[in-house]
Amino acid sequence: MTTSDSDRAGGGSGAGTDGGADAAAPEPGPGSGRHHEPDLRGMTRISLRPIASPLPLGFHTVAIASVIVGCLQLGVFEEGAARAAALTILPAFALQLVVSWLAFGARDVVAATLMGCFSGMWLASSLVLALDPPGGMRVLGVLNLAFTLFAALMASVARPKRALWLVLCAAVPRFAAGAAYGLTGAHWAGAVSGALGLLLAATAVYAAFALMLEDMRGHAVLPLGRSGPALHAVDGDLAVQLRNLERQAGVRRTL
Repeated sequence: MTTSDSDRAGGGSGAGTDGGADAAAPEPGPGSGRHHEPDLRGMTRISLRPIASPLPLGFHTVAIASVIVGCLQLGVFEEGAARAAALTILPAFALQLVVSWLAFGARDVVAATLMGCFSGMWLASSLVLALDPPGGMRVLGVLNLAFTLFAALMASVARPKRALWLVLCAAVPRFAAGAAYGLTGAHWAGAVSGALGLLLAATAVYAAFALMLEDMRGHAVLPLGRSGPALHAVDGDLAVQLRNLERQAGVRRTL
């Protein structure tokens, strides 16, 4: 049974005009202090822009710069090669800054933060090696120590992202030895830092190669050991990817 137009308009017997309980409530006026916004959820659209993973580039950059610095600390290069090494690792600053920017766009705050900090480390290292300011090595040692503590904290939360976690686990002892070398000037600390730098490079190359193979083949080829949310992000469906999207940075009102 349908309702007639007159009933819907309030002209039927059930709609009184004397202010009864069934009468429609008056709309609040401009001066009432009340404002009712429509529900915007049905009108909201969130656009996502797929990008290629920047992590292989970031890991390869870590590897190349670590090899150059490691060989310098191990005495592979001749005397006076510090400036040449500085100029060689300087491009790592720009490359990892780009990787960090792309990782922020991909909504991966851990990767973006790590790559941004690596970018700053390479810039500072290249400037100190190239300009050789007074006390530069000790200042660089303090910087390495601060980065060691930061990398250790990141490693404690990045375990599900196993590729990043492996690189962080190799970076912590390398930069700790670099801090000892900068603060003490001991040759053994420099040799240990150089050897650990080569280990860091090997770990980063493996992570980069495994990620590229996974992207090309569409499935994991070399083991990366993802777990938890990182595993679900790769193996889950689109609904998993978009879960809690409204609460992520760039969508919610504040960071």
